[in-house]
Amino acid sequence: MSDDSHEHQSFETRAIHAGNTADPLTGAVVPPIYQVSTYKQDGVGGLRGGYEYSRSANPTRTALEENLAALEGGRRGLAFASGLAAEDCLLRTLLAPGDHVVIPNDAYGGTFRLFAKVVSRWGVEWSVADTSDPASVRAALTPKTKVIWVETPSNPLLGITDIAVVADIARTAGARLVVDNTFASPYLQQPLALGADVVVHSLTKYMGGHSDVVGGALVTADAALGEELAYHQNAMGAVAGPFDSWIVLRGIKTLAVRMDRHAENATKVAEMLTRHPKVTQVLYPGLPEHPGHEVAAKQMRNFGGMISFRVEGGEEAAVEVCNRAKLFTLGESLGGVESLIEHPGRMTHASVAGSALEVPADLVRLSVGIENADDLIADLTQALG
Repeated sequence: MSDDSHEHQSFETRAIHAGNTADPLTGAVVPPIYQVSTYKQDGVGGLRGGYEYSRSANPTRTALEENLAALEGGRRGLAFASGLAAEDCLLRTLLAPGDHVVIPNDAYGGTFRLFAKVVSRWGVEWSVADTSDPASVRAALTPKTKVIWVETPSNPLLGITDIAVVADIARTAGARLVVDNTFASPYLQQPLALGADVVVHSLTKYMGGHSDVVGGALVTADAALGEELAYHQNAMGAVAGPFDSWIVLRGIKTLAVRMDRHAENATKVAEMLTRHPKVTQVLYPGLPEHPGHEVAAKQMRNFGGMISFRVEGGEEAAVEVCNRAKLFTLGESLGGVESLIEHPGRMTHASVAGSALEVPADLVRLSVGIENADDLIADLTQALG
């Protein structure tokens, strides 16, 4: 449950203080890591603080969950072992066999795999829409649609969806709007305030921020839905462990300053790429020519640290750019302080090959870190040749 005492504080203050109550025993300013599985009861059913077993609740995880709810402006935050564990819990809470989901034509490959290979076997149907186009979303709806799923900015093509517009479409259809806010983080974008029902995060990315933890989260503004999600979280059990929760809490404290630097560096890198003769297209919502630029400027504080671009020479040329990079580390994932480069078609999005979500073969994706921007530009310049 979110702590209302932080409701009127600025984001930076909430990131540091929400959920981070000083330890009552010692006064430690950082919440302890409660590396414990079970808790002594004061008589049968006499729980201290409601804690009985750490799958159901753990004080370190509670601190993180309170922090997450405060940052997203929600009533309930829940932390999971991974982003996909969070998605799985959400889908099994909201859906039943025979229901229908609208998914975006540009989404994380793992999310697509969950729908196409796992949830569909359970009798849930899905169809694809360009969520940046409201008409496409409306056309994909059926009488059985229960969820509209959105990523904005999207992975890996950096598409932008107008959250408020799609929220209205979802309400009219009697469906819930789920927004994967991983690329933006709650510092740059708050989907619940724009009408979304649930926010999904891979905490592995910007929230943790240091490429040293895997985690996921759900946040909702609906207290009743929050209780239902919490029931399924406990029943299914893919919870965040206490140490992982503590690591994410530590990362979140610097989220605001990191995101400012990520966006500052990404803007400089994107501008360089637009001038490079071997780059045929730059996908970054901060560029005025990006088709979603105006919507992004309206609903985001800044444009984030993710960039994708296409190169002359097709797939092999794109792979070579990835291989020649030196300061940019060749690797999957994103959102850490160090810059990463990858080829989505062969790496993070291999699972969507041959589907409506297949990504261009000449695409390179960057997670722009917080190093010196001139060094990053120099590395990309030599990698492009």
